[in-house]
Amino acid sequence: MFKFLFLLAILILSSDAAVQDFCVADLKAPESPSGYSCKSVTNVTVDDFVFSGLSAAGNTASIIKAAVTPAFAAQFPGLNGLGLSAARLDLAPSGVIPFHTHPAASEILLVVQGSITAGFVSSANSVYLKTLKKGDLMVFPQGLLHFQVSDAGYTSVGYVFFSSSNPGLQITDFALFANDLPTKLVAATTFLDEATIKKLKGVLGGTN
Repeated sequence: MFKFLFLLAILILSSDAAVQDFCVADLKAPESPSGYSCKSVTNVTVDDFVFSGLSAAGNTASIIKAAVTPAFAAQFPGLNGLGLSAARLDLAPSGVIPFHTHPAASEILLVVQGSITAGFVSSANSVYLKTLKKGDLMVFPQGLLHFQVSDAGYTSVGYVFFSSSNPGLQITDFALFANDLPTKLVAATTFLDEATIKKLKGVLGGTN
């Protein structure tokens, strides 16, 4: 029986093993739920495995006073299929990455400059909140609503790392107020008054 269980474990583990070293994304091919198709190995170069886009600060001249520079498979083809990615966060004083979720990945934040107050809300509506300084790390479990805010007086920078090459993103404010979802339905589902909803739609470009 022990030998049988041992062999079964080997078979299960080996079934999850990679059958090739890498799968550099073919960005010219359609993306599927499982990722991009693989570029032909004959066309792969070292540049597919190097990304320099996080070295420059993002433009924080926006309504949220923040910028996110992604290094996902679409920008960094060598990540495709490897289950990881990264991004740079630049936040002006009082800049904010609004409440959002990553449906396909957990996230870890490393603060490298300034002071960032960050938090997430569990499915039981418990709040986990902390002000982070340079060198601090915080993890955000997959799919949970979370946010980051640069404290007043600080220009803050952080790097985030994800457990997927394409973590996905949905920003709650934009999902509610930056599209053509009818105002009456937003009011019914959020308990906000219609005047407030129309004001927010006006700010974020929504209609209806």
